[in-house]
Amino acid sequence: MKERQEVETSSAPLTCGEAIIRLLEDYGVDTLFGIPGFHTLELYRGIAQSNIRHILPRNEQGAGFMADGYARSSGRPGVCTIISGPGVTNVSTALGQAYADSVPVLLITSTNASHTLGKGWGCLHETANQQGLTEPITAFSKTAMSPEEVPELIGQAFALFASSRPRPVHISIPIDVLEAPAGGRWTARQLPERPIATRQSITAGAALLAGARRPAIIVGGGAADAGPAVTELAEWLDATVIATNAGKGVVPDTHPLSLGGGLIRKAVRDHLAESDVILALGTELAQTDSFVETLPITGQIIRVDIDPSKFNDAYPSALCILGDAGEAAAGLLSALKQTRARAPVSGNRDRIARVRHRVIAELGPVERQHKAVWDRLREALPADAVIMGDITQIVYSGSAVMPVDQPRRWFYPAGFGTLGCALPDAIGAKLALPDTPVVAVVGDGGFMFTVQELITAAELRMPLPVIIWNNNGYGMMRDGMDNRGIQRVADSPLPPVFGRLAEGLRCHSAEPDSAEAFMACVRAALTADAPTLIIVNQDSGWARDEH
Repeated sequence: MKERQEVETSSAPLTCGEAIIRLLEDYGVDTLFGIPGFHTLELYRGIAQSNIRHILPRNEQGAGFMADGYARSSGRPGVCTIISGPGVTNVSTALGQAYADSVPVLLITSTNASHTLGKGWGCLHETANQQGLTEPITAFSKTAMSPEEVPELIGQAFALFASSRPRPVHISIPIDVLEAPAGGRWTARQLPERPIATRQSITAGAALLAGARRPAIIVGGGAADAGPAVTELAEWLDATVIATNAGKGVVPDTHPLSLGGGLIRKAVRDHLAESDVILALGTELAQTDSFVETLPITGQIIRVDIDPSKFNDAYPSALCILGDAGEAAAGLLSALKQTRARAPVSGNRDRIARVRHRVIAELGPVERQHKAVWDRLREALPADAVIMGDITQIVYSGSAVMPVDQPRRWFYPAGFGTLGCALPDAIGAKLALPDTPVVAVVGDGGFMFTVQELITAAELRMPLPVIIWNNNGYGMMRDGMDNRGIQRVADSPLPPVFGRLAEGLRCHSAEPDSAEAFMACVRAALTADAPTLIIVNQDSGWARDEH
């Protein structure tokens, strides 16, 4: 802090890199994820003088996932500062995940000197078109060719995060621009509010819902902050609530009207097919929430979204409501109450109970093992714990069988399907919510994609349980090959000795041999002085014995 005060009282002008960090502070950024490089030194001059906490991952991809996890769990933008060229290509996988799941991530990178761009001179970290690399996986990707352009681009990014579908943004800044004088004090700009639905659309939506005999609500991540209004609306209508992965917990999974994140289960989809009016709140009705090509929706769909491109896509709307999901849910409820319109008593809670029973009855043998682990994990965790799931079979099952009763507490980024995301995502979540328990659930194969980030968490002395479902390889690929009559190829990579790996990365490890030992390990890991690998073996574990 002393160094910053000395700089402010000196006559030396701020460089563009220093001014960017000051501007990010003005926008409320408290954490940056990144690895310093020759092309970003002016940003790091600013970081050293700021109150922003800098987190050093071991790969730029880890930085992107940490920013993603920070944003998912907190609702605030996650920010990365990354070098040009290989830094951008490394972090792009995380950008793609944030884009698929509508997560606000701001990526600020260097690029080559402005007079060299596009000339192919063989400069360090040179790419032919760095902006073009990230354009398909960002809301926008732009290059600032002068310091004067930077405040506008950063202002546009935060305006988008505040008021639109919050996809990632990439701003490239040539190294000579980062080193140039900023030319004055930059300050945060006024941010817009989210759009609010029109009275006419709310009135029309309420009328459709009032006439429904079997209404259903599908709730997505766009409704993460709308829980009380959505819950009361469902109770008023006696409507079934089905969550996407991003919407899990908006209405508690244990609520008698909720089928949780069950779209992946046929019993839930069959129930949805009986609905005559479906209110889709803040969800794109993505294929990766159900893994069927088209949901069996035969009723009329009311789409509520802040992204107008979703209204007439694969699921055409009977009614389009452009606006914030929470405001719309509250408006629909108010309109129904004013007209005293309620759905007829339909015995829906009894039907939902039967669907829940069918979901459990139709689980396969390995899915029952998964459920045993989730049951014990639920028992061991506080209600507000954040669960970061990787792309692994146990997490697929968990969408339907792991009860989550609060929003922003279950994360499974199925859209982009990035193996290895859970560990760095969990680190970002724990940094965003330091007083909240955070758990990563991974498969033994995907875990190795980002294993190096364990030492980042160890360096932070982070109490982070990392539960490894060990089926000795890529179980989903193995099953797929078997089901298609394909001889198994590359399905069983040699696993590490997890205990020694944990020790080498300054972490703890455990391999519990009973449900009680598993829960004890989880509870101990939540207060440990470093991450703990907890290995659950599919073939010889206690979960199989429970069923």
